[in-house]
Amino acid sequence: MRFETAARNYAEEPLTRQLILNMLREYKRPNDKVNELMKQGKLLAVKRGLYVPGPELGIAGPEPFLVANHLWGPSYVSLESALSHWGLIPERVYEVSSVTLKSSKNFKTPSGRFQYIHASMPYYAFGIKSLQLTPRQTVLIASPEKALCDKIVVTSGIALRSIRQTQDFLLEDLRINEESLHQLDLAVIHAWKEDAPKKSSLEMLIKTIEVL
Repeated sequence: MRFETAARNYAEEPLTRQLILNMLREYKRPNDKVNELMKQGKLLAVKRGLYVPGPELGIAGPEPFLVANHLWGPSYVSLESALSHWGLIPERVYEVSSVTLKSSKNFKTPSGRFQYIHASMPYYAFGIKSLQLTPRQTVLIASPEKALCDKIVVTSGIALRSIRQTQDFLLEDLRINEESLHQLDLAVIHAWKEDAPKKSSLEMLIKTIEVL
């Protein structure tokens, strides 16, 4: 079976090198064929061992959020990327931001730019949702509450010390509207804060939203 035909069975999925070599098992020198497919624009290397369909292959590639899950993991999409996805912030985000158990890292790839910021257990495991983007694409993403907490917890330089400061941070810096803040589940944030870094900042976040 030709690679182009076999690859259609994996539309919308990241392609590992092992999977590609399996599709090319009839070739005597499959690695040479991989290089040829890349030169032809039928494969794009996201990083060593991970590929997405190129424009000349003619099949749909994975969404950036799914690429992010596979590129550096374990990880989940969060921060501005998740806040934008859930409609909490108005800005369109051009870099996919994630939280990871591994070390912080940045990637610039043919599929876009990806940022990863480290968080430790048990805080890391809170508030991760499984979201189905398409029938074939399911991603791990922070809940709205966790994405906001992550913005505070894993971003250096953010320390919330007063209601006025926190209001400015939420309404002016992030440009979240009050109605969206009122829809957040403060009980889950309260449950997380005991095992979270910047506990006092999360307490101030809860207190500020309660009085808005």
